[in-house]
Amino acid sequence: MTRPMLNQREAAAACGVSRSTIRRRREAGDLPGSVEDPARGWMIPVDALLAAGFRLNAPAPPDSETSPAAEASAEPDVGQDAAALRAELARMNAEHALALAEARYGQKLAEAEAEHLRRELVARGEHIADLQRAVAALTPAPERPALAPPAVPGQSQAETGEPESGNRKRWWGSQA
Repeated sequence: MTRPMLNQREAAAACGVSRSTIRRRREAGDLPGSVEDPARGWMIPVDALLAAGFRLNAPAPPDSETSPAAEASAEPDVGQDAAALRAELARMNAEHALALAEARYGQKLAEAEAEHLRRELVARGEHIADLQRAVAALTPAPERPALAPPAVPGQSQAETGEPESGNRKRWWGSQA
């Protein structure tokens, strides 16, 4: 009975080793009968794996030795990671508090500016009302005729808009 053939990935998984270990052993000639399949890559007979000393379905060896000293050295890494995360959290909390304080300050500034603009609007409204009252006081009433503007010395009658009268004396000519 012939045993099946496995590709390098399947052989590595079945033996509990890495693919590079299977590749190195194949290249060294420790796995006779290996053939290259164009579709699946290198195919290795299970008999060759067993003959090379591999155990099928063996558990994978640990990545590194786990000794009490190694475990003790691993704990500070966890502590350092936790400390780094705490520091990051504290930094983010401080940034958030700063952003919140800036937003509140901006809101207070906006409210103060709005109050200033309201007061300015009221003052300008009062000024406009005063100007409207002054215009109303200067505007002739419909039942009363408009008054002629007062004469200005040195101004001709053509400039004032009054009809000329020949019997008026000039103020500069009366002295003699």
